[in-house]
Amino acid sequence: MALRAAGRQSLVDTVVEQLRAQVAAGEWRVGERIPTEHALAEQLQVGRNTVREAVRVLVHAGMLRSRQGEGTFVVSTADPADIVRGLQRAGIRDVLELRIALETEAARLAALRHESTDIERMRAALDAQTAYEDPEGQPDSGNLELYADHDVAFHRAVVEAAHNPALTATYAWFSSSVREALVTFLGDRDMPRVVHGDHHALMEAIASGDPEAAGRAARTLLERPKQAVEALLAED
Repeated sequence: MALRAAGRQSLVDTVVEQLRAQVAAGEWRVGERIPTEHALAEQLQVGRNTVREAVRVLVHAGMLRSRQGEGTFVVSTADPADIVRGLQRAGIRDVLELRIALETEAARLAALRHESTDIERMRAALDAQTAYEDPEGQPDSGNLELYADHDVAFHRAVVEAAHNPALTATYAWFSSSVREALVTFLGDRDMPRVVHGDHHALMEAIASGDPEAAGRAARTLLERPKQAVEALLAED
């Protein structure tokens, strides 16, 4: 099926959207080579430079991949940017449910695969966090974002201790949503107090090399806030 011709006033963004739509619709299967710049330029009635820039955008987005001397091939029919936007629109409960799924398995793997430097990173994040606590050991209301930064650093250290590149990359995408939800959670007086023992219990379970204990500790840490959120939603 030929691409719909772009109007003469169109710029790179218009061509990007048309190519993205064609890829998402399955015009070319994953692993299949897309038409040449010349062919696309003729179909879209735009210059080859415009096509080249549009293709470059989709390569950067992870939908296409260029192979020198071979052409450009479809890598994914889903735009990773759509996934990121979906995460940004997710509510706190949604984020917590996904965190439980990811971090429970990450903790299990971390118990089996961690190195001493991984434990050091976890401990350093928790130690740094104490600088942003009030006299009662709770997050200082004037430093919630800094407190959250160190909390996220701890959890990223847990995930990275699993030494699974795919899991690490997924969580790296997800971490901005984790941080945003955490800042909201910490600033809500109806949420439960932070239990520092949960973080330390998770770190020690990983350090012990017990995957089942590490998985339970990760789930326990995140179940507390999830239950609190569910209780508030039930009231509403």
